[in-house]
Amino acid sequence: MSSNPYTELARNALAHYLETGQPLAEPSIPLPDPFQIKRGTFVSIKKGNELRGCIGTLTPCHKNLWQEIVHNAIKAGSADPRFPSVNSTELPHLNFSVDILSPLEQVDDVSQLDCKRYGLVLKCGQRQGVLLPNLDGVPSVDEQIKICLSKGKIGRKENYTMYRFEVERQK
Repeated sequence: MSSNPYTELARNALAHYLETGQPLAEPSIPLPDPFQIKRGTFVSIKKGNELRGCIGTLTPCHKNLWQEIVHNAIKAGSADPRFPSVNSTELPHLNFSVDILSPLEQVDDVSQLDCKRYGLVLKCGQRQGVLLPNLDGVPSVDEQIKICLSKGKIGRKENYTMYRFEVERQK
């Protein structure tokens, strides 16, 4: 079990949802300052070294970081279309990480990218591909772009817009 308040919240939110079918209610006491900000977040769940779920928001959808983490943890465990829903017997064997995103920043040239430092968003009309920074198996900006194009079903020669973001990764 983690002593990190962000990952503990993600784990508790999913556990509560699996037990009750409801999102974890926000405490009635004032939240600590770090949880009051509005930021996009990604919650990743791994079983060993294998991804088990990952869902996030590029920009905040809820009134504070606490709610953003709660809702993304639930979705990562129950609504990632790549995986079956997590069940309560798996919970003790799962590791959580929470990425808190900086605001998106449009970039005009690949020289402004760094796959270790920046996450990447490629947008083309209503389609978009997103990849977090500093991921195993993504050794270069070219590979990062290739994965984002594939995830967004965007052709390499299509006219797409690039955005970068930084993350504060909590494990």
